[in-house]
Amino acid sequence: MHRVPTCVLSDAAAPRLVDGHAVDRFVEIGSFTKVLTGTALMRLAAAGVLDADDPVERWLPAAPGTGITLRHLAEHTSGLPRLPPGTTGRDPYAAFDRAALHRLLGGLDGIRVRPPGGEEEYSNLGYAVLGEALSRAAGTSYEELLATHVLRPLDVREVSARPAAADRLLAPGLFGRPRRPWTMTGAILPAGGLWATPRAVADLVVRLVVERRLGPPAPSWQRSGPLYWHNGATRHASVFAGATADGGWAVVHRLGGDPERTDRAGIDALRGGGSPG
Repeated sequence: MHRVPTCVLSDAAAPRLVDGHAVDRFVEIGSFTKVLTGTALMRLAAAGVLDADDPVERWLPAAPGTGITLRHLAEHTSGLPRLPPGTTGRDPYAAFDRAALHRLLGGLDGIRVRPPGGEEEYSNLGYAVLGEALSRAAGTSYEELLATHVLRPLDVREVSARPAAADRLLAPGLFGRPRRPWTMTGAILPAGGLWATPRAVADLVVRLVVERRLGPPAPSWQRSGPLYWHNGATRHASVFAGATADGGWAVVHRLGGDPERTDRAGIDALRGGGSPG
């Protein structure tokens, strides 16, 4: 039977670890990265560094008059497509570096799939643009931006774009060999390239949603009634994290397997039941 290492953390039960997963090893968190990017946006806005409704061209050399604001990027209402043009292959983001992103900026109008400010169009490209804009506004790298404005204020340390190989936990492949992760340290990093330990993800959920240490949850969170949540999936890892203001929370991380099962396991954990697989 194919192993799917699984970690389930929640306020309602002791940690559940299956098939060699761990609470203290770095794993890919995919699009849960967007929660941190959106939080950074609101922190910079609160500090007066920028306005969340600034047009993107205030901070990046985009063509004037796109109508796209930083908030649109955070809320997935920019109208930009899900993926950067030309994102293909076994390592789809490897060539998408800052130079590739900047080549797109002057032609954002030409790749939009709908007008900005209207219907939601989930966009990894939009978060790549947002992360670059925030770095420009703060005058520092994306990683240092997060450390300064999000991670250190929350007292969360186990988040990294480049954890040491010995500290990583990867999905098991053929004959137990670890599967190779995607390259996501380039321009796509703010959309889905971070690694974290599951216990750090749990701390982030509790401190951002339940305790609200940095103010109201950022617009990067997904909403379902009283539930704030976000998931994430890379080639061989998936995560679901969610919490309600009354204190209920759950984090599920799986290495391999179907990301939809990760989401279902997360909902089950929030309800206080279900199996970890």
